[in-house]
Amino acid sequence: MKLLLLLAVMLFAVWLWRSARAGEDKAKPQPPTTPSPPEMSRMVQCRHCQLHMPVEEAVLGVWGPYCSSAHLSAAGDKAPNS
Repeated sequence: MKLLLLLAVMLFAVWLWRSARAGEDKAKPQPPTTPSPPEMSRMVQCRHCQLHMPVEEAVLGVWGPYCSSAHLSAAGDKAPNS
C-alpha cells in the first residue's frame, strides 16, 4: 500500500512539473523576426570621375549624373533647370 501511495505522489509531482513547464513555453516570448534588408537604390556613375553613387545623392546635369556640383561645372555641364 505504501508503494502505491508513493507511486501516486510521484506521478502527481511529474504531472505538476510538466504542466508548469507547458505554461512557461506558452509565456515565453517569440524570438524577434529578422528585419528585411533595406531597399536597394539604383546606382549611377559620375560622368567626370566615374565614381558610383546612389541616384539620390547624384547631382544631375543635362549630360548625366555627377558626384558633386564641382564636377558638374568642371565637365562644362549645367543643371537641367538652368
